[in-house]
This record gives sequence, structure tokens and C-alpha cells, in this order.
Amino acid sequence: MNETLSRLADTGVVAVLRGVEADQLIEITEALREGGVTAVEITADTPDVAGKLGEVTGSFGDEVVVGTGTVLDSETARTTLMAGAEFVVSPSLHEDVIETCNRYGAVTAPGVMTPTEAIRGYEAGADFVKVFPAKTVGPAHLGAMKGPLGQIPMMPTGGVSPDNAGDYVEAGAFAVGAGGALVDYDAADRGDYETITETAREFTRVVEEARTDG
Repeated sequence: MNETLSRLADTGVVAVLRGVEADQLIEITEALREGGVTAVEITADTPDVAGKLGEVTGSFGDEVVVGTGTVLDSETARTTLMAGAEFVVSPSLHEDVIETCNRYGAVTAPGVMTPTEAIRGYEAGADFVKVFPAKTVGPAHLGAMKGPLGQIPMMPTGGVSPDNAGDYVEAGAFAVGAGGALVDYDAADRGDYETITETAREFTRVVEEARTDG
């Protein structure tokens, strides 16, 4: 298994940061790391995403694996990879993004909803697929896709919370992606980063228990 993909699997939870403020970026990432979440995805529509990628990689080095989300085209993929992104995630299937990531040896995942999309993305060279938006279909849908497509690592994103993260893992997810249910920006505005750490701990505990039970 690719080292970056292995690290994503090890943490089991990928934090999706969308529109994160520059003055909160390091504190939020540190709060997540303290809670056991060592994978961070900064969405490409975040202002100065390249600068923020560089800031996180420069501050945490190998302690945190950093990627880019919401990547819709090869130009954005290349720009963020040059800025330090180690993995690239899309909300939909873009074969040019997969091709660019393969060219640079970076892990990539398209967003998919159906078995057809999942196999298309995987055959195009994706390392895993992002089942998105997961909340509209739930763990049973992911589990049904894993039946015939057990060789494809799947990560549900969209509506994943501590209440259902374990269900997704038991259904076959190798990791889960979480945004608002994991990162409380209101708490960050108050300087209450411990709340984010506690939520991260809860996420990682639920995922670990589901893996153990499975």
C-alpha cells in the first residue's frame, strides 16, 4: 500500500477544512492531532489554499498528512501538489485530476456514488474513492458497493459523525471524512480548541472500536 494511503488508513479519520481562517489553521490542526486525527484535507476553494498547505506542512512535517479537497481540474491538482499536498480529493469523478496525480505520484480519490463511477475512477488510477455525499445513501449503500468491489478502498464523506462513523467502518470503509461534525469553527472563534480535540478523540475512538469489533 502507498505510504500516504497507509497513513490515511492508520488515522481512520480525515478532517475536511473548508474556508479555515489563517489565524486558526495551525491551532485547529494541532487540536485535531492531539485528538488522534492526523490527516487534514484543506479544500481548494479556501482562500490562499497553496499558502495554507505550505504552512501546515512546514509546521507539522511528518506528524500530519496534508491534502487538498474539492479539486475539479488538473491545474488545481498540480498547483496544490506543488504547494505540498500529499493527496487530492474531488467531490466528483475527473479523470484529468487522477492522471495529474498519478504523474506526480500523489494519492488521489474521486467522488463517486455508484459502482460504475467507483470502477471507472479506480481503473483510471485512483487510489481510493470518496463516497459522496454519504448522508444521502448511508452505510448500507457503501456496504453494498464493497460487496462486488472489495478491492477498492472507500471513504464516506458528507454527514459523517461520531454517531454513524462506526457503521461506515463496519460496512467496509477504510477511513471516514468529516467536516462540520468534527471541526467546530464557533469553538475555534472562542479560542476553545479543546472542544475540537475532544471531538477528534471521539471520532478516532468510534473508528477504532468498529475496527476491533469487525
